[in-house]
Amino acid sequence: METTAEEQLLGPLLLARGTIDRSSMLRGNNAWLERSWADPAARVLLIDEGRTLVRRVGDEVEVVLFATRDAPKGERYLLGVEDDVPYFAVAAPLPGTALADLNGRTVAPMRLDETAEGEEFSAGLRQVGALLGDRDAGLLVYAVALEAWHSTHEFCPRCGSRTDVRAGGHIRVCPRDASQHFPRVDPAVIMLVRDEDDRCLLARGPQWPEGRLSILAGFVEPGESLEHAVVREVAEEVGLHVVSPRYLGSQPWPFPRSLMLGFFARSLTTELTLDLDEIAEARWFSRAELLNALETGEVRLPPPVSIARRLIETWYGDHLTGDW
Repeated sequence: METTAEEQLLGPLLLARGTIDRSSMLRGNNAWLERSWADPAARVLLIDEGRTLVRRVGDEVEVVLFATRDAPKGERYLLGVEDDVPYFAVAAPLPGTALADLNGRTVAPMRLDETAEGEEFSAGLRQVGALLGDRDAGLLVYAVALEAWHSTHEFCPRCGSRTDVRAGGHIRVCPRDASQHFPRVDPAVIMLVRDEDDRCLLARGPQWPEGRLSILAGFVEPGESLEHAVVREVAEEVGLHVVSPRYLGSQPWPFPRSLMLGFFARSLTTELTLDLDEIAEARWFSRAELLNALETGEVRLPPPVSIARRLIETWYGDHLTGDW
């Protein structure tokens, strides 16, 4: 099936990249996991509350990977294998923080434009996701998502016992009732709403400063289809009746464990009725009006790492400037 011009422009989704084989069939093989950890070629990504170590290489960054012998103690997650190299993540304080100093390294959080070539610094996906190569972007998204899930699922929801990490970090098992608990993702729809004049609706939440606008989004409820979630969320947040939800693509958003499913939808009405608990401001924009608002600084858009930005640019028909 041929892709449309719109669908081609939507990609690449910067947090939907990755090159490694997740090796799911090997997660339960403890002997293989131990051999892989002992392999001198194995590499470890450190993850600490969503941040890792990266290194500046020109105008890009790469994840700093460690040999297993140099990795600190912490929960260990198998990320996969590429070119016979096993990749793991370890949840542990980063070097240079108050809780760790690994091999004498001193590393502090800073902005990319404040770093020198080859300098290491700590960062999260929002800061460097768009600057990472495909392999490193996939590794970091995976590690962030696993760490976030494990940090909130240490105890069995049935009996309250502390659970044990198994299967390379992909299962937690209760030692008391033997129940198994698996990492979960929360599906959320994110939709660009257009009216009959092909204007785009942008909005901001009450917690955002003026001028920071994006498209509408919301979580899928139990027993609900994605399309119904699009219609319901738009009606709840801005009082519009939309039809023809069209799926364009998806991207993981591990903050803490969402999967964003991108849609276009057409509104049959234009009068806005805002749920002020969710939406502080919503406005219709033509392409010319949006471009002018970006050029004057009146409006700022989500960063390129987000699927929201890709959906807006897909509607606009070109890349835009003016990031948050």
